[in-house]
Formats: sequence, structure tokens, C-alpha cells
Amino acid sequence: MAIPDPHVFAARWCAAWNAQDLDAVLAHFHEDVVFTSPTAAALLPATGGVVRGKAALRSYWEEGLRRFPDLHFTVEAVFAGIETLVIQYRNHKGVSVCEVLVFDAGLVREGHGTYPAGIRNHAGSDAA
Repeated sequence: MAIPDPHVFAARWCAAWNAQDLDAVLAHFHEDVVFTSPTAAALLPATGGVVRGKAALRSYWEEGLRRFPDLHFTVEAVFAGIETLVIQYRNHKGVSVCEVLVFDAGLVREGHGTYPAGIRNHAGSDAA
């Protein structure tokens, strides 16, 4: 199945994050989504960095927004592949981050927050 228009999706994704509108962000995700991130491991150590399901993803991002109330993103580039989008963005700390999103039936089934090699304190650099 085709991915959504990459630039439209990235613009909506970014606008939802910048508005801190988790309902709008989560509207793009399957109920059984799997999301991995070193930030999840730092904020919620019991997850080991793997968040399973939309409800758990909401809890993780709520905690991130609580800890980083000034969170905002600026999209730098968007890459498209087969059922995959990569959004490269700069976060509120000035760190360039990539979100790798794998789609199924028009919704994100799998996501991965990725960071520049060498950054160790992910909880201080991003909430996604």
C-alpha cells in the first residue's frame, strides 16, 4: 500500500507536535504500533526503549511533553521509500533527529526515533 504524500504528512506531523496535540499526532498510528527510541529507554527504563501499542505510546509522549514543555520541531528533510517515510528534523535542543516510519494501510505500524551517533543523553535531547 502506498504511503501518504511525504511532504504533507511531515508538515501535519510537525504541526501536531508543535501544537503539542497528541490526539493529532497519534491519529497517524495503528492501535498496535511498535515504536523504538533511546529516549523511551531513558524516560521509561522498563520499556527497554520499545513502546508497544497506541495507549503506551500516548503515555510515553505525555511524559516527554511533561518533561520538555518547550518541545518543538523544525522539519529539515523528508525521505520516501517503500511503505517508509523518514522525517529528519531539528528538535528544541538543536539536535538533528530522524523519525523512521513504516506504514501499513495508510497508518504507521512501526516507528523508530534515531539520533546522531555519540549522543548518550537522549532524554535531554528529545521527547520523541
